[in-house]
Amino acid sequence: MPERRWKATERRIAALLGGARVPATGRQRGDAPDLRHRWLSVEVKDRATLPAWLLDALAQAEASAAPHQLPIAVLHEAGQRHDRALVVLRLADFVEWFGDDGESVVCRRPPVGRGG
Repeated sequence: MPERRWKATERRIAALLGGARVPATGRQRGDAPDLRHRWLSVEVKDRATLPAWLLDALAQAEASAAPHQLPIAVLHEAGQRHDRALVVLRLADFVEWFGDDGESVVCRRPPVGRGG
């Protein structure tokens, strides 16, 4: 039987982040993250499509980013505390800025010339 898509996605993202997939067998919801990593607690959600408004918000941040800036979209729910808002960015940008070896916590600025 072929591996389910969500398992393959977890495995690929674990490799990109320098972590390892935690098998779902025997764990209760919320017991453990999807990936084992030294400094990240990672929950992976795989969907057939993402909301267009979310992708548009990130595209707008990317289009206006200077080469030295990390493009992010901040999602705030009306009536909620602003410090509870969510930050969305591309995984490739996250890895480029924060590392992929499972050890790095130091922010790295991307090479000059990365455009927006």
